[in-house]
Amino acid sequence: MVVTRGDLAPDFVLPGVQDGLRRDHSLAEHRGRPVVLVFYPGDNTPVCTVQLNTYTSDLGRFDRLGVDILAISPQDLDSHESFARSEGGFGFPLLADVDEVVAEAYGVLGPLGFYRRSIVVVDEAGRVSYVHRGHAASNFLPTSELVKVLDRQAS
Repeated sequence: MVVTRGDLAPDFVLPGVQDGLRRDHSLAEHRGRPVVLVFYPGDNTPVCTVQLNTYTSDLGRFDRLGVDILAISPQDLDSHESFARSEGGFGFPLLADVDEVVAEAYGVLGPLGFYRRSIVVVDEAGRVSYVHRGHAASNFLPTSELVKVLDRQAS
């Protein structure tokens, strides 16, 4: 299944890490606020590192819109924790989709089964309001473009 705009976002519970703290995160706990799901191919890779650092640096722009960010990739918590520590931390949790169940549910696996760099925005009611599926090696969606998408939805 591939989610599209207007679909009810598939709920999930994934283990995650933020600021050295490990806990399970669910999409449902963010109900009532828009959520940006950032699907990224891998920890400690050049484009992913720049993407997550950029979104962390621009966190104020997302906060002003009342948006939560969850970053999801197929690496495990040890990898996420090491990655976050090496980068000085990120402003959002890194979630471990080791079995790629969430990636499958959201249709972000490429033809060879690898994560595609993708953004899915889930609105306050839990519906998919925006989908951008890229390629593993593609550039990421810049904050300015993502904020434009979020601004349009808030209007």
